[in-house]
Amino acid sequence: MDPFAAVTIALAGVAAGTINTVVGSGTLITFPTLLSLGYPPVTANVSNNIGLIFGAVSGTWGYRRELAGQRRLVTRLAPLSASGAACGALALLWLPPTAFEAIVPVLIALALVLVLLQPRISAAMTRRRTTPGPTPGTGPGPGQSSTPGGIPAGRTGVVLGIGTAVAGVYGGYFGAAQGVLLIGLLGSALPETLQRVNGLKNLLSALVNTVAAVTFLVVRPEAADWTVIALIAVGSLVGGVLGARIGRWLPQPVLRAVIIVVGVVAIVRLVNGG
Repeated sequence: MDPFAAVTIALAGVAAGTINTVVGSGTLITFPTLLSLGYPPVTANVSNNIGLIFGAVSGTWGYRRELAGQRRLVTRLAPLSASGAACGALALLWLPPTAFEAIVPVLIALALVLVLLQPRISAAMTRRRTTPGPTPGTGPGPGQSSTPGGIPAGRTGVVLGIGTAVAGVYGGYFGAAQGVLLIGLLGSALPETLQRVNGLKNLLSALVNTVAAVTFLVVRPEAADWTVIALIAVGSLVGGVLGARIGRWLPQPVLRAVIIVVGVVAIVRLVNGG
């Protein structure tokens, strides 16, 4: 690997780690970068997934204060995320590469739509939390009930469980904007503040990436490029720390514009056969 490619991948890892911690669509930076450098789509996806674990862990650690008091909820949702991630990762490995190349442009387009809608999702969540009712984090929101510990009951709880598992499948298969999916899902179902929802999103995303990575390495270790993994790991580790510390003050429109541009480039590249 030449020095230019190495620096490019590492910087993409920093950007992805930061964006994943704050918003949750960093794969739309690293994956297109690897494609542009000539890596096959499946190798790029597997290596990217494994490398971004380190940024997910550092981002989760940075939000550890927001996770306080959410242990029962994590205990319930974590197995759903993990099982979904394993299913998604196995689907990636068992389906032919041509299937991935055909499906991924659609998934990237879906991810870009989610990134575009993310401000509206956040605004809707903010309005929900300013609606008169119990204090966030202490009881159910309007129109829903919860068990002790803030775990939704009834239909809301069922939708949250199914949605978490589906997001895990998506994250294990590809993962771009799984954080945006989780924020929308968790924010709609849980009587928590946006920052606490973001902390939970980071934890579940880290779990999905880890389970998918273990699945990749057990079933098809040759799909991983360890040089790429190391560069993204170092970059995303730094980015995760940056995202947790200063990411809240980064201009969101700029981040969103960068994500959309590289996502569109990735779609064009995949559709045109690389």
